[in-house]
Amino acid sequence: MEKAHSLLLNEEVCGQLGEHQKAQFIFEWLSFLKKLLPAADRADIKHNQKRLVEQLMVVLIGSPGPPTRQLLAQCLSLLYRLGDPFSASLAVDKCNDIILSKDDSPSFLPTRLAAITCLGAIYEQLGRLLGNTFTVAVGNLLKMMKNAESQGRYEIMLSIEKILRGLGVSAVPCHRDIYKAARFCLTDRSMSVRCAAARCLLELQREAVFLWTSELENVATLCFRAFEGSNYNVRVMVSKFLGTVLAAAIVPRQSVKRTSFAEAMELLSGGFLRGGASFLRASGDMLKGTSSVSKDIRVGISQACVVLVSCLGSEWLEANFPALVAQVLELASHPRTTQTASDSACSRRCVSFILRATLGTMLGPKAQVAAAKELCSLVGKQKKALDAPVSDCSMETRLNVADVAASQHTLVCVLQELGSLVQGLGSSADSLLQEPSAGALDTVTSVLLHPSASVRLAAAWCLRCFAVALPAHLSMLVDRCGERLNALRGSSEAVAGYSAAIAALLGAVQHCPLGVPHAKGKVRILAEELLRSATQNSRLSIHRTQGGWLLLSALMTLGGAVVVHHLPRVLLLWKCAFPLSVQELHTERSRGDAFTWHVALEARAGALCAMKSFFLYCRDLVNEEVIDRLHTPLACAVALLTQSYGNQIKNVATTFRWRLYEVLTLIPPKTYEGHFGTLLKQLVSDLTVVENSVSSGLMLLLPFCHPNDMSVLGPPVQDTDHLFLEEQVFNWGRLLQLGVPIGSLECDPFTICKKSLDVPVPLPAACPVGIAAAQLFGVIFPHIGASRSIQILEQFSECLKQLKGPRQQSPQIHVVSITLSSFALQHLGCSPNVLVSEHVCRLGLGLLLRALESSDDLLRCTAAEGLARLVQVANDSAFSVSTMQISFEKLKTARDAMSRMGHALALGTLYRYMGGIGSPQHLSACLGILFTLSQDSSSPEVQMWALHSLSLVIDLAGPMYHAHVEPTFTLVLRMLLTVPPAHVEVLQSLGRCLSALITALGPDLQGEGPLLSALRTSCLVGCAVMRESHDCLVQAQAITSLQQLHMFAPRHVNVANLVPCLCVNMCSSYLSLRKAAVACLRQLTQREAVEVSDYAVTVAKELPHVTIKERGLEGALFILLDQEMDPQLRQDIQEILGHMLSSVTVARLSHWLKLCKDVLSVSADFAATLRADVNEREDEKEQADDDSIFTCKSESSSPFINLRCSTRAFAAECVCRIISQCENGDPAHFHMALAQERRLQDSTTEQDFLVLHLADLICMAFMAATDHNSQLRMSGLHTLLVIIRKFAAVPEPEFPGHVILEQYQANVRTSSTQLDAWISSGVVSDLGDLRRVHHLLTSSLIRVQAAKEVPCQQYNESTTTMETLAVLKAWAEVRAHTVPLALCPPGPSTVEESVGAGLTGDGLLKLVQADLPTLSRLWLAALQDYALLTLPQEYAHWLPAAGGAFYTAETVDSARPHYCSAWAPILHATALWLKSTGFIVVDDGPANLSRPVTPTSMGQSTSLASIQSPEDVNTDRLHLILGITMEFLCSPHSDAQMEDIISCLHALQSLLDVPWPRSKISNDQALSVELLSVLHRLIVTRESASIQLAVLELVHQVVCAAQEHVKEKRHSAEVDDGAAEKETLPEFGEGRDTGGLVPGKSLVFGALQLCLCILVRKLPQLSPKLMGSVPGHSMQPQPLSHSDCTLVSAALSILSDLPSVCSPEGSISILPSVLYLVIGVLWELVRQEPEALLSALLSVALQVLRVLLSSPMAHAEKSQHAWAHLLRCALSTLLDFWDSEVHSGVNEVSLLTAVTIFLLSASAKVTTVSSLQTRCIAKFKGCLQSKDPVVVSRTYQLLQSLFQSAAADVSVPFVQALGGTLVEHLQAAEKRQPRSTDEVQAVLEGVRALEALVSAAEEEHRAQLTAVLLPILISFLLDENALSLASLPALTLHKCALQDLMRIGPQHSSIFKAIMASSPSLKARLQSAVKVNQESVKARSALGQPHCKTSPSIQLKTNFL
Repeated sequence: MEKAHSLLLNEEVCGQLGEHQKAQFIFEWLSFLKKLLPAADRADIKHNQKRLVEQLMVVLIGSPGPPTRQLLAQCLSLLYRLGDPFSASLAVDKCNDIILSKDDSPSFLPTRLAAITCLGAIYEQLGRLLGNTFTVAVGNLLKMMKNAESQGRYEIMLSIEKILRGLGVSAVPCHRDIYKAARFCLTDRSMSVRCAAARCLLELQREAVFLWTSELENVATLCFRAFEGSNYNVRVMVSKFLGTVLAAAIVPRQSVKRTSFAEAMELLSGGFLRGGASFLRASGDMLKGTSSVSKDIRVGISQACVVLVSCLGSEWLEANFPALVAQVLELASHPRTTQTASDSACSRRCVSFILRATLGTMLGPKAQVAAAKELCSLVGKQKKALDAPVSDCSMETRLNVADVAASQHTLVCVLQELGSLVQGLGSSADSLLQEPSAGALDTVTSVLLHPSASVRLAAAWCLRCFAVALPAHLSMLVDRCGERLNALRGSSEAVAGYSAAIAALLGAVQHCPLGVPHAKGKVRILAEELLRSATQNSRLSIHRTQGGWLLLSALMTLGGAVVVHHLPRVLLLWKCAFPLSVQELHTERSRGDAFTWHVALEARAGALCAMKSFFLYCRDLVNEEVIDRLHTPLACAVALLTQSYGNQIKNVATTFRWRLYEVLTLIPPKTYEGHFGTLLKQLVSDLTVVENSVSSGLMLLLPFCHPNDMSVLGPPVQDTDHLFLEEQVFNWGRLLQLGVPIGSLECDPFTICKKSLDVPVPLPAACPVGIAAAQLFGVIFPHIGASRSIQILEQFSECLKQLKGPRQQSPQIHVVSITLSSFALQHLGCSPNVLVSEHVCRLGLGLLLRALESSDDLLRCTAAEGLARLVQVANDSAFSVSTMQISFEKLKTARDAMSRMGHALALGTLYRYMGGIGSPQHLSACLGILFTLSQDSSSPEVQMWALHSLSLVIDLAGPMYHAHVEPTFTLVLRMLLTVPPAHVEVLQSLGRCLSALITALGPDLQGEGPLLSALRTSCLVGCAVMRESHDCLVQAQAITSLQQLHMFAPRHVNVANLVPCLCVNMCSSYLSLRKAAVACLRQLTQREAVEVSDYAVTVAKELPHVTIKERGLEGALFILLDQEMDPQLRQDIQEILGHMLSSVTVARLSHWLKLCKDVLSVSADFAATLRADVNEREDEKEQADDDSIFTCKSESSSPFINLRCSTRAFAAECVCRIISQCENGDPAHFHMALAQERRLQDSTTEQDFLVLHLADLICMAFMAATDHNSQLRMSGLHTLLVIIRKFAAVPEPEFPGHVILEQYQANVRTSSTQLDAWISSGVVSDLGDLRRVHHLLTSSLIRVQAAKEVPCQQYNESTTTMETLAVLKAWAEVRAHTVPLALCPPGPSTVEESVGAGLTGDGLLKLVQADLPTLSRLWLAALQDYALLTLPQEYAHWLPAAGGAFYTAETVDSARPHYCSAWAPILHATALWLKSTGFIVVDDGPANLSRPVTPTSMGQSTSLASIQSPEDVNTDRLHLILGITMEFLCSPHSDAQMEDIISCLHALQSLLDVPWPRSKISNDQALSVELLSVLHRLIVTRESASIQLAVLELVHQVVCAAQEHVKEKRHSAEVDDGAAEKETLPEFGEGRDTGGLVPGKSLVFGALQLCLCILVRKLPQLSPKLMGSVPGHSMQPQPLSHSDCTLVSAALSILSDLPSVCSPEGSISILPSVLYLVIGVLWELVRQEPEALLSALLSVALQVLRVLLSSPMAHAEKSQHAWAHLLRCALSTLLDFWDSEVHSGVNEVSLLTAVTIFLLSASAKVTTVSSLQTRCIAKFKGCLQSKDPVVVSRTYQLLQSLFQSAAADVSVPFVQALGGTLVEHLQAAEKRQPRSTDEVQAVLEGVRALEALVSAAEEEHRAQLTAVLLPILISFLLDENALSLASLPALTLHKCALQDLMRIGPQHSSIFKAIMASSPSLKARLQSAVKVNQESVKARSALGQPHCKTSPSIQLKTNFL
C-alpha cells in the first residue's frame, strides 16, 4: 500500500492486483491524494492535472463503491479548484452524459451514482465559476430522480445539497424545482432518502426566501408528514430543518414580512394536535373522538420546537421565556392531546422535554431563577382558577371535570419542570425562597389539595426537589406537611396530597448528606393514626389506607438506624393488616362486599409495599426473628391468591399480587417453601394467560438481553441527547401500539420515595405484575424437585403448541424470560444443582428454539441468550455440540430471514458461556456459515445479525482466530467498500467486527513483517472508510477502532490527523459521536497531552461553536463539560483536563491560570442589558437585512457564558491541582525573590512561576468562596485553604520580616471560614483580624455548649456532631500552633492585651488559655467518644446506650466519619494541655456539653471526681491518649493523612516531656515494647522524612524514660541497702543476670531493631546480605541528603543510650551490635566526600563512640572484661578498615580522631595491648608524613590531647615513638619555609604539641625538652632585613613564635638564659626580633594618638541589638 502514496496512480501495480486488492489500493491512493493536493505546489498540480483527470475518470467508470466514490468526488473537485478550473466543464459534461445514460443494468448503477456524487462535489468547490451550466445539471438530476431507486434518490439529494452550497444565491432559478423534488423525497419510504432530503432543504432555506414566507405553512405540514413512521435520524434532521425555517421566519434575513413567535408556535401546535393530516381528515377524526396523531410526529415537533428556540438564542429566550412557556403548556392541556391516558402521558413528556431542553440548558442560573418564579406564578394562577368556582356557588362558574382535566396536565408539566430547575440550581435556588413575592413553597404546597392525583403527586415531587436542592428546608417542610395533614384529616385530597408530600420528602433524605432529625421518624405515629382511623369514614378509607402505608414505606428509606426504634410497632401493624391465621382467612372470605374487599386489598398491598421497602433499605435489621414474625402475614397473603375477585376490584387485586411477588423475591425461598404449590399454580396462570398484555413481557426481556447484543435491536437511544423523548419511541413504542399508557407517577405512588433524581415513571400494575411473576418464578424454580420442573416445562410447551399467531406471543415472551431467569440463577449458584437432568435441558431447548424463530427481534435476541445459558447450565459437551449442530442444520436449510437471524446470533452467544472455542473444526464451520450469511445482500437484516455474531466469535476465539484473521479482514474491507450507505446497521456491524479483529491481534500489531503491515493497513483503511460515513454511529465505531489501534500500536496511528477529527466530532450534535471522540482523546492525553493540545489548535477555524483559537483545547473542553449531562462523558472530559494539567501545567502556567480565571469569573447576569435591545427590535416594523437577534453575542470578551456552578467548581479544583503540580517542580514557584531573580536571568525563555500569579490565585479563590452556590463555595474555600498552607511562609522580598500573603488579608478575611488555617499560618498581622477570629471561635464554642438546650431542628443529630467537632478541631489547631512560639517571654494577661500584642506565640496562647478549662473537658469527651466508636464490632455492647458526649445512639454510624476527620488535632491539643498542666487535675466546674457526659468521662464530672483519685484520673487520661494513638499507628490506612500521623507522634512526644507519664510508661515494660513495635512498623511503611524523624525522637524519649526508671531503681536499691559502693555495681536493667534480651519483650531489642532499620535503609552497605560483602569492602556509598543525615544522627544517639538501660550482662549482649553499627556508620562516612552535612554527622558519630567508650558498664565488675575484649575488637576492626588498600581516599583525620577517642576514653585494658598500640602509633606516623598540611595540623592536635589527657601507660609509648619525629618535623620547618596559612597552622599546632609534651614530662626531663623547644621557636624568627621582604605566612609564623617565646621565656628563665648564653647567634636573632617588635608598637601608638584627640565627646550608638 505504500506504492499508492503518490500523486499519480501507479497503474502498473494496480493492474497486477486482484479485484478486492485493487479496490483497496485505489481507495488508499484517493485518501492520500486528498491529503496531498492542498499541500502540493500548484504548478505540479497543473502539470499533472490532465493525467490525473484521466485516471480519476477511469476510476469513475470502474463502478466504485460508496466510500470510493465519495473520495473520488472530493479529489476531482479539489483538483479543479487548486489546478486549472476551466477544464471542469468537460468533467461536468461527462458526468451529465453518464447520468442521462439509458443503461439501467445493475452493474452500471455504481458508475451513475459516482457521476452524481462527482457532479455535486465539483459544483460545491467551483460554484459560480461554472456559469449557468448548473441549470442543466440540476435538471438532469431532477429528471433522473423520477425513475431512480432509493440509492439514486439518496445520492441526488446529497448532490443537490452540495450544488446549493457551492452556488449560494446564484441557484435561485432552480429553487422551486428543487423544492418540489425534495417534497416528495421528504416523505420517501426510505429513511436515508428522507434524511438526505432534509439536509438538502436545510441548505435550500438559506437563500430560498419563499420557504419561510409564502410556503411556511406547507413546509410545516410537509415536515409533519415526514415525521410519521420515521426513525431517530430522520426526526433529528427534519426537526433541525423545521426549527431553522421557523426561526428564519421569526427573524428574517431579508426585508420580508415577519412571522411572530406566536404564529410559528401555532403552526407547531397544529401539527402536534392534528398531525400531518388534511383539515377534513382531522375534522372527521375529531368528530369520531379518535386521535390520528402518532407519537413520531409529536416527538419530532417537540425536537423542532427546541431547535427553534436554540436558533433564536439564549438571549432571546431570557427575554421571552414567559411566552414560550405559555405556548408550550397549551399543548399539554388541549383536549386533543388528552383523549386517552396514553395521549396525555405522551404529550406531557413532550412538553417536559421542551421545557427541560430550553429553560434547563440554555439559561444561566439567574435566568433560571427568574424562570422558576414565572412557573410559580403559573401554578398560582391555575390554582386560583380552580379555587374560584369552589368559592362561588353559581351554576355558571361551577367546577367541572373538563376544567380539572385541562388544568391537571398543565400543572403536572409545570411542577415537574419547576422541580427540575430547582434541583439543577441547587443552593442557588435559595433566592427563589428568600423572595416573599415568589411564595414558591406556599404555592407548591397549596397544589397538594388539587382534585387530581397526578397533580398532587407532581407537587409532592416538586417539594422533594426543593428539599434536595435546599436541604435546610427539608425538616421544616416535613413538619409543615405533618401539621397540615393532622389539621385536614377529614379531606381525602389533603390526606392523599400531604401523605405523598411527606413520603417524597423522606425519600429526599437519601440525597441530603446532613439528613433530618431522628424525631422525624415519628411519622410512624402519623401513619398509624391514619391506618387506625381508616375504617371510621368509608369516604376516606382508601385514601387514609394508602397514605398510612405510603408513609411507612417512606419511613423505611431512612435506614435501619431510624427504623429499629419503630420496628416492633411496624411488625404489629403488618400483623394486623392480615388475618391472624389461615383459618380466620377462610372465615373472612365468606363476608364483605366489593368495597370492603377493595379497602382490605388496598391495605394489604400497602403493607406488602412497606415490607418491600423494609427489605430493601433495612437489610441490617432483617434476621430470623423478623422473618418468623412475618411468616403468618405472608402465608395469609399467599392464601389470598386463590381468592377470585370481580371486575370491580380487578386492578387492586392485580396490585396485591404484584406487591406479594416483589416481597417474596427479596426473602429466602425456604421461608415460604411450604407454599410453593399455591405460588407456582398462580404464577403459571399469570404467565400463560393469553389475555395477558404483551407489554410486561417486552419490558421483562430487556434486562435479560446481553448488553453486547442490544445493538442488533436498533440504535441505542441511551446515547442520544433526546433520550427523554426517544424512550417512548424505542422502549414504549410497542406499549403504545398495544394500548398500554406510558408510565406516570400516579400508576404507583409508592415510587415517589425511591432514590432517584429523575421523576419515576412506573407502568400500570398490569405490566409490572408479569415482570414480578417471571422474576419470582426464576427464584423458585431452581428450588423445586426435578419431577415438578419437568411437569411445569411440559405444561409451558403444551400451552405454546395450542396457541398460534399473535396469541402465542405473550406466553412465549414470559416462558423465555422465566426460563432464562431460572438458568441464570442456577449458574450463579443461587440454588441447588437441579437443572442438569437431560429431560429438563431438552424441554428448555425446545421452548427456546421455538422462540429463536420468532418475528420479534427482542424475543429472538433473548432466546439466543437463553440458549447459551442453558448450554452453560447443562455443562455437557455432547449437549453443547448437539445444540450447535441444530443451528448449523437450520441455517443450511432455512430460507426465512427470521430463522437465519436467530440461529446466526445463537452461534455467537453459544460460545459466550462455553469457556471459549475449543475446536478448530467447529470454529471453521461456524465461520463458513457466518461468512456466507454476511454476504447475503438480499437481506441486510440477516447480514447485520450474522456480522454481529461474527464479532462475538472473533472476541471469544482468542489466539485460535489468528489463522482466520486475513480472510476476515478481506471480507470486512470488501463489504465496507461495497455496502450502500443507507444500510447503516450493516456498516455498524462491520465496525464491530473490525474492532474485534484489532482486539484479537492485540500487541501483535506492533510487530514487523509484510503480513502484519498489511493487517495494520487494513485496519487503517477500514477506519478511514467508516470515518467517511454520514452515520454518527459508524463514525463513532471508526473512532473506537482507531483508539484500540492506538492502544496496541501507537506508532502506527497518525495522531496529527486524528486529533483534528476528534476535535470536530467533539462538537457534534450526536451524543454517541461526542462520547467516542472524548473517550479517544482521554486515551491520547494519557500519553501525548502536549502534542494533542498543539494539534488541536490547527482546527480552530473548523469549530464554529468552540473558541479553541483563544483558549485552546482546554477551553473547548470546559465549554463541553458545562453543556453535557451524560455522567460518563463528563467524567471523561474531567480526566482529559486532569491529564493535560499533569503534563503541560508548568510549561503553560499563565494559560491555565487565565483559563481557570475566565471560567470562575463568568457572570450569569450578562443578558440584563440585552433584553431592552431585544424588545426594541421586536417593536420595530422594518429591519435591516443583516438583522439577526438569534445570532447576537455577549459583549464580554470571555468565551464562556452562563457556565454552571459545577463547571466553575471543577475549575477551582483545577487550581488546586495546578498548585500541587508546581509543588513537585521548581522551588521558585513558592519563593518570590527567587522567582523574580530567575525571571530576570532567563528573560529570553519566558519562565513563569506560580508565586508571580498569587494575586490571581487569591482572586479566583475569593470569587469561588463568596459565591451563593454551596458546591462552588466549598471548592473555593478548599482552594483558599490550599493557598494559605502553601504560601503562608513565603517572604515578601520588598518588605523584610513580612510574608507575601499579608497584602491579601482583606480578601481572605472576607471570604474565609478556615479560621484555624488562617490564624495558624502566621500571616495575620491585623489586630481586627485577630479580634474577629477570637470572637468567631468563642461564639462557636458557646454555641457548641448550648447545643443541648437548643437542638438542631434542620438536620440530623450527626450534623451537630460534625459542627461541634469542627469547632473543637479549629481550637485544637490554634492551640497546636502555639507550641513552637510558646517559648517567648510572658505577655499580656487579658484577651484585649493579647490582641494588642499581635500574633506572637504568647499572644495566641493567651487567647486559648482563657478557654482551656472548657476546651480540655470537651476535647477529652470527644476523644473518649472516638475511642469507643472505633472499637471492633464484637465490643459494640460497650457503647453507651444513650450515646456519647457529642452523638446520639441513633447516629452512631453517621457520626463516625466526623470523629475520624477531627480526632488527630484534638488529640494533639489535649496532649499539649496535659503537658502544660503537668498532669495535675484541676476541676473548675463541669463544662456544658451538648449531651450528658458518659460515666467514663475521664474525671470531668464533679460526681466522678469525688470518687476517683487524681492518680486514677491521670491514668485514665494517659491510657485514653495512648490507646487512641497506638491503635491508629498500629495499622494506619493507606489513605491516612500524614498530618494525622504527625499529630499522633507529637502528642506522644508531649506526654513524654512530662515526668509523670514518662514514669508510668517506663514502669510498664510491655507498653513500652508495644509502642516501639508500633513505631517500627510505622517507620517501615512511611517514607516521609518528617515522620521518621518524629518517630526517632519519640524512641529517644522512650529510651530516656527507661534510663530514668533504671536509675531510680538503682538509687532506691542503694538507699534501701545503705551501700553507696553499689553505685558502681548496677544490678538493674534489661538482661538482669543472664544478659538475655527476648524479642518482643525487650525494650532495648526493639529500639536496636528500629535503629537498625533506619541505618540500613540509609546506608545499605551496613548489611552484608544487601550488599553481598562486609562493611569496608563494599561498593562506593551513595551521598546522603540532609534528612538522611538527620535520621542517622538520631539513630546513633539512641544507640549510645541503650547500654545504660541494660544490666551489665545485658550490655554485653547488645554491645557487639551497637559497636558494629557505630563503627560501620563511621567507616561509611569517612569514605565519602567531605561536606558540611557529613561533618556534622561525623561529629555525632564520634560523640556516640566517646559515650560508648566511657560508659559505666565498661568499668563494672561483671562486665569490664567482656567490654574490654569487645572494644579491642572494635578498635582492631577500625584499624583493619583503615589498612584496607581498596580505600585510599578516606578521611584520615576522622579515622585518627576515632582512634584518639579510643585511646583517651577506653580503659587501659583496651589500649595498652602492644599490637594495637603499635598499629595506632603507625597511623599517627603515617598522618605526620602526609603532604596535606590540614591532616598534619589535626594530627598534632590529637597528639597534644594524648600528651595532656591520656594515662601514662597510654601516652608514654606515643611520646617515645613520636616525640623525636615531632621535633624533627619542627626543626625542618625552618628550611621548608611554610608557604600557606595551612602550613603555618600545622607548624604552630606542632609547637603546641611539643609544649604539651614539655608540660607532661617529668620534672627531671622537662629542662631538656624546654631546651629543645626554645631553639625551634627562635629559628622561626626573621632578621631585620628579611622581615620587610617576607611573605605573609612567614610573617605570621614569626609573630606567633615571638609571642610564644615571650610567654615561655619567663616560665623557664634559667633554661632560657642558659641557651642565650651558650648560643650568641640565637641571642642576636632574638634581640633583633624584639627590637623590631618594640619599634612597631611605638609607631602604632604614635599614629593612634591624634585620632583619639579628635574624636567627638558624644558617641552615637549604631548597634541596637
